Amino acid sequence: MELILQQFLNGLTLGGVYSLVALGLTLVYGILHVPNFAHGAFYMAGAFVAFSLMSSLGLNYWLAMAGAAVAVALLAVIADRLVFHPLRNSPGLHHMIAAIGILLFLESSAQAIWGADFHRMQTPYSGILEFAGLIMPQQRLLIVVAAFALMVLLHLFLHKTTTGATIIAMAQNRDGAALVGIDANRVAMLTFAISGVLAAVAATLYAPINLVYPAMGHLVITKAFVIIVLGGMGSVGGAIVGGLIIGFAEAFGGFYLSTDYKDIIAFALLVVILSVRPQGLFSKGVR
Repeated sequence: MELILQQFLNGLTLGGVYSLVALGLTLVYGILHVPNFAHGAFYMAGAFVAFSLMSSLGLNYWLAMAGAAVAVALLAVIADRLVFHPLRNSPGLHHMIAAIGILLFLESSAQAIWGADFHRMQTPYSGILEFAGLIMPQQRLLIVVAAFALMVLLHLFLHKTTTGATIIAMAQNRDGAALVGIDANRVAMLTFAISGVLAAVAATLYAPINLVYPAMGHLVITKAFVIIVLGGMGSVGGAIVGGLIIGFAEAFGGFYLSTDYKDIIAFALLVVILSVRPQGLFSKGVR
């Protein structure tokens, strides 16, 4: 039972991080209707900005997280204005190629600035708590609490505020939203900013138990794509549920099978579920 509870905590940790990244990805998909491959680079940029603010400027963990969130939000908005907005009337393939270009540019920039080495981000929550035989690293508990608190705040923002309602309206019908007076450009910028914040927070939370390096966003964004396809393209609820499914599958699969197959489990699970439900678990779009 103690081992099962330990893997349950690991699954919540992974699921929380994956869900945050997938939420930002699915929000942007709702506006562009094109997968944003550059989102993995935003995740990587968030980790490097937080790492630099802590190591070079000596800021504490929370100020570094806030600084990374602001920096990546601005970076995402700039990418929207300079790259995606001019392509708004172009075929979807153009958006995808542009996103890959942003990804390569940001990775090359990170390697030029910080080098290709692996970096370890320090955390003030390096202790371990024990309860009823269960070992609970403080950083993992922080990830679980912070990730799900942020999901609740995002849900309340989307469903309880007028601004959130405009994002949902834009995701459902961009032309219809414009006809009733919603500023499409403003909503698109806000959506990209939110996606950047989610990516930066997820990276800063997960980096202390992982490593910081230029290609760190590859595997995470690949799994985020698996999650949004699994949960239903454009579905916020599907991104959360899909992230938890993948997180638990990796935690328990790595424990009962082998950690060597941990990264394969997500893709195998995707094939199994989509063979039964090709449209994903939630197929009604953003809710």
